[in-house]
Amino acid sequence: MLASSTVGAGERVALLHGFTQTKESWFHLANNLSSKFEIIAIDLPNHGDSTDISFNLETGAHAIVEIADVANYIGYSLGARFCLTAALAHPEKVKRLVLISGTAGIEDKVDRQSRIATDEDLAKHIEQIGVPQFITEWLAQPMFAGLSGQNNQRELRLRNTAIGLSSSLRLCGAGKQQPSWSRLSELDMPVLVIAGADDSKFVAFAKRLVDEIGDNAQLSIIAHSGHSPHLEQHKNTEDVLNKFLSN
Repeated sequence: MLASSTVGAGERVALLHGFTQTKESWFHLANNLSSKFEIIAIDLPNHGDSTDISFNLETGAHAIVEIADVANYIGYSLGARFCLTAALAHPEKVKRLVLISGTAGIEDKVDRQSRIATDEDLAKHIEQIGVPQFITEWLAQPMFAGLSGQNNQRELRLRNTAIGLSSSLRLCGAGKQQPSWSRLSELDMPVLVIAGADDSKFVAFAKRLVDEIGDNAQLSIIAHSGHSPHLEQHKNTEDVLNKFLSN
Protein backbone atom coordinates (compact mmCIF):
# COMPACT_ATOMS: atom_id res chain seq x y z
CA MET A 1 0.00 0.00 0.00
CA LEU A 2 1.21 3.50 -0.82
CA ALA A 3 2.50 5.48 2.17
CA SER A 4 0.30 8.31 3.41
CA SER A 5 -0.16 10.67 6.33
CA THR A 6 -3.41 12.10 7.70
CA VAL A 7 -4.14 15.27 9.64
CA GLY A 8 -7.29 17.18 10.56
CA ALA A 9 -10.95 16.23 10.54
CA GLY A 10 -13.92 16.87 8.29
CA GLU A 11 -14.55 16.37 4.59
CA ARG A 12 -11.62 14.47 3.09
CA VAL A 13 -9.00 16.03 0.81
CA ALA A 14 -6.35 13.88 -0.91
CA LEU A 15 -3.10 15.59 -1.91
CA LEU A 16 -0.92 14.16 -4.70
CA HIS A 17 2.53 15.70 -5.20
CA GLY A 18 4.71 16.20 -8.27
CA PHE A 19 7.74 14.37 -9.66
CA THR A 20 10.75 14.41 -7.26
CA GLN A 21 8.52 15.55 -4.38
CA THR A 22 7.00 13.68 -1.40
CA LYS A 23 3.84 13.88 0.66
CA GLU A 24 5.63 16.36 2.96
CA SER A 25 5.79 18.81 0.03
CA TRP A 26 2.24 19.84 0.91
CA PHE A 27 2.92 20.94 4.51
CA HIS A 28 1.84 24.57 3.94
CA LEU A 29 -1.46 23.55 2.36
CA ALA A 30 -2.10 20.69 4.79
CA ASN A 31 -1.63 23.03 7.77
CA ASN A 32 -3.88 25.61 6.15
CA LEU A 33 -6.72 23.19 5.40
CA SER A 34 -6.53 20.82 8.38
CA SER A 35 -8.70 23.05 10.58
CA LYS A 36 -11.66 22.35 8.28
CA PHE A 37 -10.79 19.17 6.37
CA GLU A 38 -9.29 15.73 6.84
CA ILE A 39 -6.09 15.86 4.78
CA ILE A 40 -4.55 12.70 3.35
CA ALA A 41 -1.18 13.32 1.71
CA ILE A 42 0.06 10.32 -0.28
CA ASP A 43 3.57 9.36 -1.36
CA LEU A 44 3.10 8.53 -5.04
CA PRO A 45 4.60 5.34 -6.51
CA ASN A 46 8.43 5.36 -6.47
CA HIS A 47 8.52 8.47 -4.25
CA GLY A 48 9.18 9.06 -0.55
CA ASP A 49 8.13 6.13 1.62
CA SER A 50 6.54 4.52 -1.47
CA THR A 51 9.91 4.41 -3.25
CA ASP A 52 9.83 0.61 -3.66
CA ILE A 53 6.27 0.53 -5.05
CA SER A 54 6.27 0.65 -8.85
CA PHE A 55 2.89 1.32 -10.51
CA ASN A 56 1.90 2.86 -13.81
CA LEU A 57 -0.66 5.66 -13.88
CA GLU A 58 -3.68 3.37 -14.08
CA THR A 59 -2.61 0.95 -11.34
CA GLY A 60 -1.32 3.82 -9.23
CA ALA A 61 -4.60 5.72 -9.55
CA HIS A 62 -6.47 2.62 -8.34
CA ALA A 63 -4.09 2.32 -5.37
CA ILE A 64 -4.61 6.00 -4.53
CA VAL A 65 -8.41 5.62 -4.60
CA GLU A 66 -8.14 2.59 -2.32
CA ILE A 67 -6.47 4.84 0.27
CA ALA A 68 -8.37 8.10 -0.17
CA ASP A 69 -11.77 6.63 -1.09
CA VAL A 70 -14.44 9.32 -1.41
CA ALA A 71 -12.58 12.62 -1.28
CA ASN A 72 -11.68 15.87 -2.95
CA TYR A 73 -8.60 15.12 -5.06
CA ILE A 74 -5.86 17.73 -5.56
CA GLY A 75 -2.88 16.88 -7.78
CA TYR A 76 0.13 18.83 -8.99
CA SER A 77 1.91 17.94 -12.26
CA LEU A 78 2.61 14.18 -11.91
CA GLY A 79 -0.04 14.20 -9.18
CA ALA A 80 -2.46 15.85 -11.61
CA ARG A 81 -1.89 12.97 -14.04
CA PHE A 82 -2.81 10.53 -11.28
CA CYS A 83 -5.82 12.63 -10.22
CA LEU A 84 -7.22 12.87 -13.73
CA THR A 85 -6.68 9.14 -14.29
CA ALA A 86 -8.48 8.40 -11.00
CA ALA A 87 -11.37 10.74 -11.78
CA LEU A 88 -11.99 9.11 -15.17
CA ALA A 89 -11.72 5.57 -13.79
CA HIS A 90 -13.50 6.12 -10.44
CA PRO A 91 -15.72 9.22 -10.81
CA GLU A 92 -17.93 8.09 -7.92
CA LYS A 93 -14.98 8.55 -5.54
CA VAL A 94 -14.03 12.07 -6.63
CA LYS A 95 -16.23 14.77 -5.05
CA ARG A 96 -14.18 17.65 -6.43
CA LEU A 97 -11.11 17.60 -8.66
CA VAL A 98 -8.22 20.07 -8.69
CA LEU A 99 -5.55 19.90 -11.39
CA ILE A 100 -2.49 22.10 -10.79
CA SER A 101 -0.11 22.40 -13.77
CA GLY A 102 -1.77 19.43 -15.41
CA THR A 103 -2.57 18.13 -18.88
CA ALA A 104 -4.74 15.45 -20.45
CA GLY A 105 -1.78 13.94 -22.31
CA ILE A 106 0.16 14.12 -25.56
CA GLU A 107 -2.19 13.40 -28.46
CA ASP A 108 0.26 12.93 -31.32
CA LYS A 109 1.66 9.38 -31.33
CA VAL A 110 5.05 10.44 -32.70
CA ASP A 111 5.37 13.16 -30.06
CA ARG A 112 4.33 10.71 -27.36
CA GLN A 113 6.95 8.18 -28.42
CA SER A 114 9.55 10.94 -28.55
CA ARG A 115 8.69 11.93 -24.96
CA ILE A 116 8.94 8.30 -23.83
CA ALA A 117 12.42 8.11 -25.40
CA THR A 118 13.44 11.39 -23.77
CA ASP A 119 12.24 10.17 -20.38
CA GLU A 120 14.17 6.91 -20.84
CA ASP A 121 17.35 8.90 -21.47
CA LEU A 122 16.63 11.00 -18.39
CA ALA A 123 15.98 7.87 -16.30
CA LYS A 124 19.37 6.48 -17.29
CA HIS A 125 20.95 9.85 -16.52
CA ILE A 126 19.49 9.84 -12.99
CA GLU A 127 20.89 6.35 -12.39
CA GLN A 128 24.32 7.49 -13.58
CA ILE A 129 24.66 10.77 -11.65
CA GLY A 130 22.59 10.13 -8.52
CA VAL A 131 19.82 12.08 -6.85
CA PRO A 132 21.68 15.14 -5.45
CA GLN A 133 23.17 16.11 -8.82
CA PHE A 134 19.92 15.33 -10.64
CA ILE A 135 17.86 17.51 -8.29
CA THR A 136 20.29 20.37 -8.92
CA GLU A 137 19.82 19.95 -12.67
CA TRP A 138 16.05 19.45 -12.37
CA LEU A 139 15.50 22.64 -10.38
CA ALA A 140 17.72 24.62 -12.80
CA GLN A 141 15.11 24.25 -15.57
CA PRO A 142 13.37 27.48 -16.69
CA MET A 143 9.98 26.11 -15.55
CA PHE A 144 11.25 26.31 -11.95
CA ALA A 145 12.78 29.78 -12.24
CA GLY A 146 10.26 31.07 -9.70
CA LEU A 147 11.61 28.75 -7.00
CA SER A 148 14.45 29.70 -4.68
CA GLY A 149 16.46 28.07 -1.95
CA GLN A 150 13.68 29.07 0.45
CA ASN A 151 10.84 27.30 -1.34
CA ASN A 152 12.29 24.69 -3.75
CA GLN A 153 12.13 21.94 -1.09
CA ARG A 154 15.47 20.52 -2.18
CA GLU A 155 16.00 18.64 1.08
CA LEU A 156 12.63 16.91 0.78
CA ARG A 157 13.39 15.92 -2.82
CA LEU A 158 16.66 14.32 -1.71
CA ARG A 159 14.62 11.71 0.18
CA ASN A 160 13.90 10.06 -3.16
CA THR A 161 16.12 7.41 -4.74
CA ALA A 162 17.66 7.20 -8.20
CA ILE A 163 15.97 3.86 -8.86
CA GLY A 164 12.63 5.21 -7.69
CA LEU A 165 12.74 8.37 -9.79
CA SER A 166 13.93 6.55 -12.89
CA SER A 167 11.14 3.99 -12.46
CA SER A 168 8.59 6.78 -12.07
CA LEU A 169 9.71 8.33 -15.36
CA ARG A 170 9.51 5.01 -17.18
CA LEU A 171 6.07 4.11 -15.82
CA CYS A 172 4.33 7.45 -15.27
CA GLY A 173 6.14 10.05 -17.39
CA ALA A 174 4.16 12.41 -19.61
CA GLY A 175 4.58 10.08 -22.59
CA LYS A 176 2.97 7.23 -20.66
CA GLN A 177 -0.20 9.21 -19.95
CA GLN A 178 -2.94 7.99 -22.28
CA PRO A 179 -4.37 11.14 -23.89
CA SER A 180 -7.86 11.72 -22.54
CA TRP A 181 -8.88 15.06 -24.05
CA SER A 182 -11.83 13.39 -25.79
CA ARG A 183 -13.09 12.00 -22.45
CA LEU A 184 -12.95 15.18 -20.37
CA SER A 185 -16.64 15.92 -20.88
CA GLU A 186 -17.35 12.72 -18.88
CA LEU A 187 -16.22 14.51 -15.72
CA ASP A 188 -19.32 15.82 -13.97
CA MET A 189 -17.86 16.76 -10.57
CA PRO A 190 -16.76 20.34 -9.88
CA VAL A 191 -13.27 20.84 -11.34
CA LEU A 192 -10.73 23.57 -10.63
CA VAL A 193 -7.79 23.94 -13.01
CA ILE A 194 -4.82 25.99 -11.78
CA ALA A 195 -1.71 27.19 -13.60
CA GLY A 196 0.99 29.77 -12.95
CA ALA A 197 0.73 32.85 -15.16
CA ASP A 198 4.41 32.65 -16.12
CA ASP A 199 4.09 29.01 -17.27
CA SER A 200 2.66 29.68 -20.74
CA LYS A 201 2.68 26.03 -21.83
CA PHE A 202 0.53 24.93 -18.91
CA VAL A 203 -1.67 28.03 -19.03
CA ALA A 204 -2.62 26.87 -22.53
CA PHE A 205 -3.26 23.34 -21.24
CA ALA A 206 -5.33 24.73 -18.36
CA LYS A 207 -7.55 26.81 -20.65
CA ARG A 208 -8.13 23.83 -22.92
CA LEU A 209 -8.88 21.54 -19.98
CA VAL A 210 -11.59 23.91 -18.77
CA ASP A 211 -13.05 24.27 -22.27
CA GLU A 212 -13.16 20.50 -22.82
CA ILE A 213 -14.58 19.66 -19.38
CA GLY A 214 -17.44 22.14 -19.62
CA ASP A 215 -19.50 24.33 -17.31
CA ASN A 216 -18.53 22.41 -14.17
CA ALA A 217 -14.89 23.49 -14.59
CA GLN A 218 -13.31 26.76 -13.55
CA LEU A 219 -9.91 28.28 -14.25
CA SER A 220 -7.54 30.03 -11.87
CA ILE A 221 -4.32 31.58 -13.16
CA ILE A 222 -1.94 32.44 -10.30
CA ALA A 223 -0.06 35.70 -10.92
CA HIS A 224 3.72 35.91 -10.51
CA SER A 225 4.07 32.12 -10.59
CA GLY A 226 5.60 29.51 -12.86
CA HIS A 227 5.03 25.75 -12.84
CA SER A 228 4.73 25.40 -9.04
CA PRO A 229 2.11 27.91 -7.85
CA HIS A 230 1.53 26.07 -4.55
CA LEU A 231 5.20 26.70 -3.71
CA GLU A 232 5.88 30.01 -5.47
CA GLN A 233 2.65 31.74 -4.38
CA HIS A 234 1.41 29.39 -1.68
CA LYS A 235 -0.83 31.93 0.09
CA ASN A 236 -2.68 32.93 -3.09
CA THR A 237 -2.99 29.30 -4.19
CA GLU A 238 -4.27 28.23 -0.78
CA ASP A 239 -6.89 30.99 -0.83
CA VAL A 240 -8.14 29.79 -4.23
CA LEU A 241 -8.26 26.18 -3.03
CA ASN A 242 -9.98 27.08 0.23
CA LYS A 243 -12.69 28.97 -1.62
CA PHE A 244 -13.23 26.12 -4.11
CA LEU A 245 -13.36 23.40 -1.45
CA SER A 246 -15.65 25.40 0.83
CA ASN A 247 -18.14 26.31 -1.90
